[in-house]
Amino acid sequence: MPGAQTWITIYIDAIGYFGLVVFAVSGALAAARHRMDPIGFILLGAITAIGGGTVRDLLLGRPVFWVEEPYQILLPAFVALLTYFFVPGDVARQKGMIWSDALGLAAFAVQGAQIALSEGARPAIVIIMGVTTAVGGGLLRDVLCGERPYIVQGDLYASTALAGASAHLVLVNLGVAAPWSMLVGFMLVFTLRAWAIISHIQLGWYRSKAGL
Repeated sequence: MPGAQTWITIYIDAIGYFGLVVFAVSGALAAARHRMDPIGFILLGAITAIGGGTVRDLLLGRPVFWVEEPYQILLPAFVALLTYFFVPGDVARQKGMIWSDALGLAAFAVQGAQIALSEGARPAIVIIMGVTTAVGGGLLRDVLCGERPYIVQGDLYASTALAGASAHLVLVNLGVAAPWSMLVGFMLVFTLRAWAIISHIQLGWYRSKAGL
């Protein structure tokens, strides 16, 4: 029977694959909104899926995950290409991108934090790596599309990833098994992001003292 550590590894891998798929869909739907060709779909889908994890691995000084395991870049590329052939209508496409992005944000916030934990990173770095993994791909997607990234639109976005990564770290330190703490963190991120999407919750805009 697999040991506890093996099950944790399997769980991390599973949530990572889930994040790759939903972020690839998010990137591909962004490509659809901009009427890109199949190469554009593959490019945006793959970059959205691997962007945050790539930055995380480089900062942690560990092998970049998709260089070590090339199928982890082939998977989102394939998913993006499938999306090209089955793109929904305009309204569904926009909603699909927003919600698939929310799922990817939740998955990668806790996965990134757990990977940093497994590397022996300090608590602040664990949280930063969770946020970086969660928002990095979406940031690259929006920049390549010439759009203002979600992270600077005033939405509850990076803050939800921060909450989820922090919750995971706190629960692990309290002795909760990693799979359960990751699940709690995932649900927290997705719930907060869903609330923000449905209720149009924003953090607010900067206003100078002069009212400018």
